[in-house]
Amino acid sequence: MALDPLTGILDVGKALIDKLLPDPKAKADALQKLEELKQNGDLTVIAEQADINKIEAASPKLFVSGWRPFIGWVCGAALAFQLVLGPMIVWGTSITGHPVSPPVMQTELLTTLLVGMLGLGGMRTVEKLNGVASK
Repeated sequence: MALDPLTGILDVGKALIDKLLPDPKAKADALQKLEELKQNGDLTVIAEQADINKIEAASPKLFVSGWRPFIGWVCGAALAFQLVLGPMIVWGTSITGHPVSPPVMQTELLTTLLVGMLGLGGMRTVEKLNGVASK
C-alpha cells in the first residue's frame, strides 16, 4: 500500500484501467492519459484536496465538518419538496377548487450534488464494512 496519496491514486487508477479495459490499445491509451495527468500536476492537486477533505471531516467543529451533512439535508429536503410535497400540494389544492402551483426548482443541480454526496456516503459504508476505524 502506498504511503503518499499520489502513488495511491496512481495505483488505484492503474488497477481500474486493468480491470475495466480488456482492449490492449484502449488500456495503453488510458495509462498514457493517467501519466499525462500525473505530469501536469493534476493528480497532485487531487491528492492534496483529498488530504484537506480528511482533515476537514475529522474536525470536531460543526462549521468545518458539518457542511457536508448540511448540503445533504438541503438537497434531500429540496428534492422531497419538488418530487413529493409539491405534487401533493397541487393535487390537494386542485381538489379543494383553489389550485396552487409551487415554485419549480432546478433539480438538475440538486441531483448532481446529491448523487455525488451519496457516492461519498457509499464509499464510507464500504469502509465501515471493511473495518476501517472511525473517530
